[in-house]
Order: sequence, then structure tokens, then C-alpha cells
Amino acid sequence: MRILVVGSGAREHALAWALAQSPQQPELWCAPGNPGIATLPRTTLLPIGVNDAEALCQAVVDFQIDLVVVGPEDPLAQGLTD
Repeated sequence: MRILVVGSGAREHALAWALAQSPQQPELWCAPGNPGIATLPRTTLLPIGVNDAEALCQAVVDFQIDLVVVGPEDPLAQGLTD
């Protein structure tokens, strides 16, 4: 499974850490992520801002992402999940 975690804070680090512990061993992408998230196994950081909906959607297509987890409220309020 391929998962994109959107955000760079402690909440997103906790989400990414929990996902990385899965026995299914998902591949993780984090946008933009942080240095702590970068240490997780099978994780790639993407230099995309949390409010850049167009680039995030393109990353989903490019990396064939199966699931997107949005941490911060701001992109949600701006309609990223729409």
C-alpha cells in the first residue's frame, strides 16, 4: 500500500510513525514532512506545501497513492479532500 501523509508537524509525525509500524509495511510519502519523519522506514519526503492542492493531487497520480492522510486543518478547510 502507498500512503501520502500531508503535513509536517508532530501530529503528522505520529501518524506516519503509526503507519510505518503496520505489518503490511506500506510505502510512505510525506509532504512536506520533517527530519523526524524522514528517519522512518520506507518513507520519502516530498517538497510540496500543505496548501498546494494541485501539486499534492499530481503526486497522488505520479506515485500511485492508495490513501491520503491529511493532518493539518488548513488544507481540509480549503477543500483539499474535495
